[in-house]
Amino acid sequence: MISDDTPEARTEAVRALEAEFGELINRFRRIITENAHRVSPGMLPGAYKVFTTIVRRESVTLSTLAEALMSDKGQISRTVRELEQLGLVERTPDPDDGRSSLLSPTAFGLERLAQAREPQEATLIHALAEWPIDDIRNLSRLLHALTAGESP
Repeated sequence: MISDDTPEARTEAVRALEAEFGELINRFRRIITENAHRVSPGMLPGAYKVFTTIVRRESVTLSTLAEALMSDKGQISRTVRELEQLGLVERTPDPDDGRSSLLSPTAFGLERLAQAREPQEATLIHALAEWPIDDIRNLSRLLHALTAGESP
């Protein structure tokens, strides 16, 4: 292992981080698939992602949702219709634009999501039980900086 802050050391560190992210992504894919099936048997991970994005945003237009997910508006629209049919989301008129609707989770949808997430939340809490709270907060801060493209 290279020990100083040289370009080679930085490359090695970034490659190690990339490998760990790969493992983390694989684990999260499994979790998302399991959670999707717990929300509604047969739900695909993509629909789960659309649903959880609506939940996180609380109220969002279809256009904003498609942009946030970097997806085709038509595909997102079809997925939202499926989520509506399952009773997980609802549309209401957008008070700022009469031609548009706002998508929001239903109470039933929020309940299903909480039940689906419960097993993994307990796993994460258990996995981090021995971590100092400052380390957990620092990891969150650093990951946010990385995903936002900011300097920590």
